[in-house]
Amino acid sequence: MVFEVSGVEIFPLIPFGVALVVSFFTSMGGVSGAFLLLPFQMSVLGFTSPAVSPTNLVFNIIAIPSGVYRFIKEGRMAWPLAWVITAGTLPGVFVGAIVRIKYLPDPQNFKFFAGWVLLYIGIRLLLGIIKKDPKSGRTENIEKKFQKSSGQQKGLGSSEAAPGFRVETVHFSLLRYTYRFYGETFTFHTAALFGLTLLVGVVGGIYGIGGGAIIAPFLVAFWNLPVYTIAGAALFGTLISSIGGVFFYVIMAPYFADTGYAITPDWLLGLFFGAGGFLGIYLGARSQKYVSAVAIKVILALVILFVAAKYISGFF
Repeated sequence: MVFEVSGVEIFPLIPFGVALVVSFFTSMGGVSGAFLLLPFQMSVLGFTSPAVSPTNLVFNIIAIPSGVYRFIKEGRMAWPLAWVITAGTLPGVFVGAIVRIKYLPDPQNFKFFAGWVLLYIGIRLLLGIIKKDPKSGRTENIEKKFQKSSGQQKGLGSSEAAPGFRVETVHFSLLRYTYRFYGETFTFHTAALFGLTLLVGVVGGIYGIGGGAIIAPFLVAFWNLPVYTIAGAALFGTLISSIGGVFFYVIMAPYFADTGYAITPDWLLGLFFGAGGFLGIYLGARSQKYVSAVAIKVILALVILFVAAKYISGFF
């Protein structure tokens, strides 16, 4: 089958299957998997025009709702966190889209840029795993108790979160957000997160990932928030910013028609990727509570570093 916008010729079940497998594992950490589908599209499928970024965002729009639904159903959606992430990444994505179209249309330069973004994410994830920060001890203990309790419930035939494992908002303001999870409270500065997500939104708009692939590891590695509590919010923020990003790419396309580059998304290719991701993210969100937090972080870190090394070395 030939996809007209991208020029890709491939059996439709291949993008479906790749997206399913990738998103199953990455969604456990609050990441849709779009950051890995981008190199697959560029290196394997040969889809190198700027249109690959909004196509990746189309994948997010179709795939993420299933995971968001699952986290909401289990009571593990930290809504204030989700809205702060959305408020910062959404305007940033608009700026990133312009940068991608105007300054980074060449695939070689884009791959080099993407490689450094992925390297940053991977290193931060590994540091969070290897470095024994005393402040992270409480978080690690809660994650272990949650995973153990969820496994026991699975043995009893229950698919819902264990009692007391719902994310409960204690306080939320423009300066601070505090929530409770398994009897423990976690606090961070709202304004600081907003500033971070604004910058991440720009990178996400350029890279076509929505920003969640950077936000989620940061919340885990720097602010020591339990991965089981931030995954839903990170995915939700990625979903909303992706909708805005696709909309903006479509609007901007006529203004850059003279460049000769394809800018609007390949909707059909994005649909096949999204369909696989829809199933993969749902299964990943459903399975997350049965998988150890360390395993989730290690899988993400290793895959990210592999892709980063390939892109950076390929530039030279």
